[in-house]
Amino acid sequence: MKTFPLPLVLALLLFPQLSPAQKKLPKLKQAAVATIKAHKTELIKLSDQVWANAETALKEYKSAKLLADYAEQQGFTVERGVAGMPTAFIASYGQGKPIIGVLGEFDALPGISQKAVPHKEALHEGAPGHGCGHNLLGVGALGSAIAIKELLAAGKLSGTLRFYGTPAEESVGGKVYMARDGLFDDLDVCLDWHPSQETKANVQSSKALIDFNVEFFGRTAHASADPWNGRSAADAAELFVVGVNTLREHLKPSVRIHYVTKYAGDVPNVVPEYAKVWIWIRDAKREGVDNVYQRVQDIAKGAGLMAGVEAKVSLNGGDFEVLVNRTGGKVMDNNLRLLGPITYTAEEIAFAKAIQRATNRPEVGLDGEIKPFEETRDSPNGASTDVGDVSWVVPEIRLGVTTSAKGTPWHAWPVVACGGTSIGHKGMLYAAKALSLTMIDLFQNEQLRKDIRAEFNQRKGDYVYKPYIPDGPPPIPAREGK
Repeated sequence: MKTFPLPLVLALLLFPQLSPAQKKLPKLKQAAVATIKAHKTELIKLSDQVWANAETALKEYKSAKLLADYAEQQGFTVERGVAGMPTAFIASYGQGKPIIGVLGEFDALPGISQKAVPHKEALHEGAPGHGCGHNLLGVGALGSAIAIKELLAAGKLSGTLRFYGTPAEESVGGKVYMARDGLFDDLDVCLDWHPSQETKANVQSSKALIDFNVEFFGRTAHASADPWNGRSAADAAELFVVGVNTLREHLKPSVRIHYVTKYAGDVPNVVPEYAKVWIWIRDAKREGVDNVYQRVQDIAKGAGLMAGVEAKVSLNGGDFEVLVNRTGGKVMDNNLRLLGPITYTAEEIAFAKAIQRATNRPEVGLDGEIKPFEETRDSPNGASTDVGDVSWVVPEIRLGVTTSAKGTPWHAWPVVACGGTSIGHKGMLYAAKALSLTMIDLFQNEQLRKDIRAEFNQRKGDYVYKPYIPDGPPPIPAREGK
């Protein structure tokens, strides 16, 4: 007599709670949705804990442990500290082919702490906050993995499932180090999702990015008594940024350059012997980034010559543009149609409109409708992501789900506020369902996997992936209290 794992039995008992649209799903997809419903309270609690932790790149010790521990409790085998990063892990279940992966992030952004209220009010002044919704992202992806794990455990699907706990997406790019170490190489397909202000299968690319420092080394002197004995590194930094800003006129519209001056002296009456500028370059394709990077390096050399100081350019890292896979995207879109749109309560809409008033945006509330599938898109969006690097190693299927008030600033307090409320929770649970439904299709349909791989091979061509990171280990910051 066939027996089933207890969690799956509990999920099956929840079938009567499915919506009319969900009751029309194939049985395995109904079971996946029911499993996510069964874990709803736990997933929301996890998300709120990660939201409250709000840890920045490579410091996500509490958040990574929460997710890894929960995965272990659900029957996954967890390998911690992968690719030289203490907060990176892989949770695996099953055996053999196919091998399907799903990505989860959990890092926050510095300086945007916010309470779950519809006006700007820091939870902890000056502390980090989840202004990109990664507290929802990692937990939602893990929720989808749990739903698939239950089907594997029951023998309803066969193969291997991997949940990748990927730190430092906002800075450093944890997935880049994981890709360099070959951790995605044997996957058949990988999936990810991202919080958004609209819901759709994401077949739009991102911008490639390179992240580097420019340092200048001069000679100190008294700024009034003997300035002729000094060589100002600050002068070089100023000349450098003037050169970069002059270059902007001669760049393609797709290029973005942004920088901050990290150091240029302590006091006015000392000629600064050291200066540092932290700078990012983005473009639609990595070839465009490479071209601008070369010109900016020349500007750094020239600035050093003009100021009579030494210039040094150091690579920190970077991201590839996403290699879109429309075959996989269409499968995701089909599953969104099966699930139907996200609906909101009057209180949730009022909360969103209050945020829009506070940010001087049109009071249009929330957009839970499913956007049309985009067959073509000529230009990437403005963001960059280390998912791009994964997409050059394995076919990547992407999803965006509404978690925040429409039209309000991203990487800012409105996203933090919504991420700690039922608005964010609804998007997270919806994403878990959409990801799990799509993974069921991938596990069941070998021809679909072949078609997805064929598009990947055609788009990638003969390019051999080489990441934008320096040699050596990831730049792990000193741990507080250690």
